[in-house]
Amino acid sequence: MNTTDDRTALATDEDTTSPHRSSGVETAPVLSAVWPLLRIAMALIFLWTFLDKTFALGFSTGRDAKTGAVDVFGPAAWIHGASPTTGFLEFGTQGPLAPLFKALAGDVVVDWLFMLGMGGVGVALLLGIATRIATVAGVALMVLLRLAVWQSPNNPIVDEHLVYALVLIALALTPAAGRLSLDAFWQRLPIVRRLPILR
Repeated sequence: MNTTDDRTALATDEDTTSPHRSSGVETAPVLSAVWPLLRIAMALIFLWTFLDKTFALGFSTGRDAKTGAVDVFGPAAWIHGASPTTGFLEFGTQGPLAPLFKALAGDVVVDWLFMLGMGGVGVALLLGIATRIATVAGVALMVLLRLAVWQSPNNPIVDEHLVYALVLIALALTPAAGRLSLDAFWQRLPIVRRLPILR
C-alpha cells in the first residue's frame, strides 16, 4: 500500500471540501481588501459623531426627543456654544461611576478633549496615519464610554464600545489595514522617523 499517495489523495479531498476553498476565492486577497474598508468604516463612526455634535445634523444631536423635529445647525450645535457631552453625561451614565461622570457634565475641558478625540481619531483612521496615537486615544474613549454606560441594555457583558476598541487594536496590528491610505507617505516624513510614536 502506498501511504504517500493515500495521504496526497486525502489532502486533495480535504482541500476541495474546505469551506475556504469551495468558493474558489483566496482568503488572503479578500482579507487584504477587508481590512482597509474596516478602517474606513471605523473612521466614519468617529467622524460622524464629531460632525453631528459640531453642527447638530439631526441624528443624535439637534433632534427633539418628543416631537422628532430637527433643527440643523441649531442651538444644540457645538459651534453655537452647546456642550457636546452634557446630555450623555447627565442622562446616559449609570452604575457606580455615574456620579463621577455626571460631575464632568458641561466642563469645557472635557468637551474639547472628547471632540478632539473623536475628530482626531476619525481623521487619522480615514487617512491611515498616526495609527499608534489614534489607537490609544480611540481605545481610551471607548473604554471610558463603556464605563460611563456601565451596562448596556441589550447585552450586560459586551457592547459596541468594547467591540470598537478591539477592532482598533486589530487594525493597528494588521499591516494590510494601511492599504488605501497615506501611510507610506506619512512614514517617510522626517518628524515621523524621529518620533516613532507618530507612526
